[in-house]
Amino acid sequence: MKLRLLPVILSVIISAGVLFGGWFAYTSFAMENPLANKIDAVPGVASSTMNLSTNQVDIELTLNADANLRTIVQQIKKDGASIVGKRTVNIKVKDNSSASLDAWWSKALFEVAQAMETKHYADIPVTLQKYASDMPDLKVDSEMDDENVYIRLTDGEATKFIMLPRVTQMGVWPNE
Repeated sequence: MKLRLLPVILSVIISAGVLFGGWFAYTSFAMENPLANKIDAVPGVASSTMNLSTNQVDIELTLNADANLRTIVQQIKKDGASIVGKRTVNIKVKDNSSASLDAWWSKALFEVAQAMETKHYADIPVTLQKYASDMPDLKVDSEMDDENVYIRLTDGEATKFIMLPRVTQMGVWPNE
């Protein structure tokens, strides 16, 4: 039996196209689009982009100035649980910050980081309010759940959203 090269190559190319096309269509229409629609429907989300891979879901959010980040994160995890499955969800928030707001945050960050490291989470709102007296128009909101500490800083038109993970990752000691 003599195999002809052209039909074999064409059948391999067509089979690969059908398989990868079907996988792409399934990923897009059955997973990415429904999850993107659920994310965009959450109150406070202005826009979102998403990258869905086999191990994780990377979501980048643009939020309205009055958005509640804790509620949005919980809603995304709850509504998207059936699509996300066991993947890790990484949420990044694009904010509309200003230079003065970023400078203010960099001053307050030392005490906030210390409170996070020592797990004295009740010190965070006190620290933020203490530093807020430096800027008269600054509004500070902080909330917490079992995974993150959420901070929203608003100064006029500028808004900065910060999500600080509560879980510290332990490293492995080197065996020297």
